[in-house]
Amino acid sequence: MRISELYRSGTFGLSVEVFPPKSEKGDAILFQTLEELTRYQPAFVSCTYGAGGSTSKRTIELCKIIQDRYQTPATAHFTCVVSTREELIEWLRNASEAGIVNIMALRGDPPVGQETFVPADGGLSYANELVSLIREHFPEMGVGVAGYPEVHPDAPDAETDLANLKRKVDAGADAVYTQLFFNNDKFREFREQCAQAGIQCPIIPGIMPITEFKRIQRITSMSNSELPVELMGKLEAVQDDAEAQFEIGVEFAIKQSQELIDDGVPGIHFYALNRSHACKRIFDALGFQQK
Repeated sequence: MRISELYRSGTFGLSVEVFPPKSEKGDAILFQTLEELTRYQPAFVSCTYGAGGSTSKRTIELCKIIQDRYQTPATAHFTCVVSTREELIEWLRNASEAGIVNIMALRGDPPVGQETFVPADGGLSYANELVSLIREHFPEMGVGVAGYPEVHPDAPDAETDLANLKRKVDAGADAVYTQLFFNNDKFREFREQCAQAGIQCPIIPGIMPITEFKRIQRITSMSNSELPVELMGKLEAVQDDAEAQFEIGVEFAIKQSQELIDDGVPGIHFYALNRSHACKRIFDALGFQQK
């Protein structure tokens, strides 16, 4: 099912995000994770596109495996990084020929060692240009884009960030998937701001279960997301106890997700980090049914 059709029926859209592993052991862990999480019948599983386009071919390969082996729709991440316009079109053609009908269109992070994003010669600079490229050459594809409840780290302010999102939606995006956040009020404010700006497509909150305190500290520092003071205090108190960190993080994610569902969100996008245990606990607690 294409993203453009997914949220029209009113059915809740559960989705899961994974990334391409860098080893055979990582592959084995990912495939076990997919085996377990696809039983919950997600609307799609998305696969990221490495920094600097480093896993671009692997992203297509894994999306094909997700669809063929696990009988679950896949969404391929796609960025502007280090690619000319012609190379981007070729990648889209390869994805289409592999049976991929959904794309997550992102500007992308700079390659390792490069602090700021610099477009390739003959390439694109912004995600809205990428959305326009998809619509021009592959108009039948479903397109998701990223939104930032706590403002993109590169944006000078929330107003500019919202204007950038509006450009992506106006270029033809079907839905907005948010960066991770831990304060639902931030999401509610963001959703209201989007509505006031005339952004009418579905806005899907992104949830990352906390499984390790140090890892989530690194991730939030890069993503501009804040941990609530109370949650931070609980995690700091057990920072030498991995099991306790996991339990605190999972319970918080269950509560956060249930509040969002009660608020009427059309779906939730879970950042699984290629592990299934936390998501399984959350999905069971929320009542998602396995096939």
